[in-house]
Amino acid sequence: MIGRIVEIAEDNRHLLAQRGFMIIQDSHANDAELGRVPLDDIATVIAHGHGLTYTNNLLVALAERGTPFVLCGVNHNPVAMLWPVEGNFQQAKRFDAQISANLPMRKRLWAHIVRAKLTQQATTLEAIGAPSPPLSTLAKKVRSGDPDNLEAQGARRYWHLMFGAGFRRDQNEEGVNSLLNYGYTILRAAMARAVIGAGLHPTIGLHHANEGNAMRLVDDLMEPFRPLVDLQVWHLHRQGQVTINSDSKRDLVHILYDEMETSSGTTPVMVCMQRLAISLVQILLGERETLDLPRPGLPLTISTGLHGHDTRCSVVTV
Repeated sequence: MIGRIVEIAEDNRHLLAQRGFMIIQDSHANDAELGRVPLDDIATVIAHGHGLTYTNNLLVALAERGTPFVLCGVNHNPVAMLWPVEGNFQQAKRFDAQISANLPMRKRLWAHIVRAKLTQQATTLEAIGAPSPPLSTLAKKVRSGDPDNLEAQGARRYWHLMFGAGFRRDQNEEGVNSLLNYGYTILRAAMARAVIGAGLHPTIGLHHANEGNAMRLVDDLMEPFRPLVDLQVWHLHRQGQVTINSDSKRDLVHILYDEMETSSGTTPVMVCMQRLAISLVQILLGERETLDLPRPGLPLTISTGLHGHDTRCSVVTV
């Protein structure tokens, strides 16, 4: 499903469910209605504002639809995400398959993901006229489990080539870093929806092992899509946009709806994520051998930094 991103960015908003809609009210103006969005059209709700309140019925309605409700802290980093207890009719069977996955399988799949990420990073560098061989060469050397940590080696070279030798990726910094944070939050929410919809548990990962991270599988699977955000942020930075505003949000959210090349033709990024999660299920159940990863390449709109006005992907900000 491709839906709309709803961001609650202003303070003192009250959210409730009513007759199939999410209603947004101003709690400091006698609960005046500010807007409404069909529940079935919502892909993700992202909460940034202060003094927000929600009804239990709304959270239940979103959970029943598998719609992530993301709570953000400073610099647009997600600190919590609401997901349903049951996301798929075969969920228990698929949880068991995740738990039973052996180490060689997990290491093999992680190598595929790292190779795809490095290749996509190389494609991104090529798109901005930067040297791509440092990343494409590393991609060819990835071994099962990435024991040489080529992902991290690639990151050190990649960030300097993307944003200059003085750039440092720091989630607590403003400017380019805050734009990256917001873009990754959008990706993470979309991948969480795909993982839950496929009946997988987001905490049972392939590689990420931080004990405090409840979204380890989500973070594993979203890695090859991160360069899409990076390139869009590069374009925004070149245009002088270094803050989170309505225009930069729209451009970053649009990434989910841009089309990528796959083995079955061009497919929106959000659908690519869904197909990747489903392919992992099929591997765990012994029904296929390889992950359904998008082919190396960038959507035209991200390559050029130009986005049209697609009503599917507007950020509803209230």
